[in-house]
Amino acid sequence: MDEHKIHAVETALDDEIEEWDRRVRFRARNLVPLAVLVAGLVAFLALGFDEYVSFETLRERRAWLMGEVDRLGFAAALIFMAIYVAAIAFSIPGALVLTLTGGFLFGTGLGVVYSVLSATLGATIVFTIAKSALGDPLRQRAGPWLERMAEGFQENAFCYLLVLRMIPIFPFWVVNLVPAFLGMRLGHYAAATLVGVIPASFIITVAGAGLGGIFDSGEAFSLSSVLTPEIIFALVGLAALVLVPLIYRKLKGR
Repeated sequence: MDEHKIHAVETALDDEIEEWDRRVRFRARNLVPLAVLVAGLVAFLALGFDEYVSFETLRERRAWLMGEVDRLGFAAALIFMAIYVAAIAFSIPGALVLTLTGGFLFGTGLGVVYSVLSATLGATIVFTIAKSALGDPLRQRAGPWLERMAEGFQENAFCYLLVLRMIPIFPFWVVNLVPAFLGMRLGHYAAATLVGVIPASFIITVAGAGLGGIFDSGEAFSLSSVLTPEIIFALVGLAALVLVPLIYRKLKGR
């Protein structure tokens, strides 16, 4: 082998090593935000903070919480929203309790607005991180079967996600991740999340606004008294209406 060929091989190897090094650095950099979210969730559970996200905490801290809302004004709403966004972004269990808290502290109207905006922002953060860290590499490695699934999902992605958001029986964090793996557009994801969480958020916030009376009466309270089978059936029916145009188009196409 002459010197020119040896030089060409060495150059090709150097290029391959440089490209591999660049990809490794890129993936590692993308995984940092995901690692932060996972570490935050582990720390939250390890330190036992999940015990404070409960109805008993609202009952015991009622006077202090209401006093802080009166004292801080709109700053109290910003603090509430920051906590809510962080809880969703770190996939911390307790979103329903936080939605109840929004109604309890701010009333139905403002409680719904604060909860819906916070849930949407937190979910969008998770979606963005998951899509850049896992979604794109997963689709590149999975092959054509995932691409076909992604194409089918993206065809009516807004409606599909809207349905998943409207039915509160699916874990919120799961619904945050699936569209990221299937390559849904960020704008469609945020819009569908914003609209989709409104019905359940409204119902739960209304219940939260009435917690004061329940605490005064000394009655027990649980989420099962809010998300009754009738309420869930109504939400499922509402979600089904969203699918009617899709079903009609498919039947018409056939």
